[in-house]
Amino acid sequence: QVQLVESGGGLVQAGGSLRLSCAASGRIVSINTMGWYRQAPGAQRELVARVANGGSTDYADSVKGRFSISRDVAKNTVYLQMNSLKPEDTAVYYCNAHIVNVARFPGQLYWGQGTQVTVSS
Repeated sequence: QVQLVESGGGLVQAGGSLRLSCAASGRIVSINTMGWYRQAPGAQRELVARVANGGSTDYADSVKGRFSISRDVAKNTVYLQMNSLKPEDTAVYYCNAHIVNVARFPGQLYWGQGTQVTVSS
């Protein structure tokens, strides 16, 4: 069993900062990618940022220059530093990871339960 545990969400004023973290635990051979998605009420879930095993990153246009994703491979943990937060960033943020848990077999996608981020104006 593999689990992703998120932390760091909460309330913040516009212009403020939050740092989210997500730690994967369980049977893990390797992790190919880790990332963050978000979903606001009445909206579709969208990619926020992701980082591959080799270190390459990808960001949604709406967060470029404000958010930064990083990864601690040894700790199976991914972080999302969110700066200059805006009310439109308000959403439930979900951690996602593509994890290999049996050697020589394709990996599987795993999701965290989500953490609420609320930005007040």
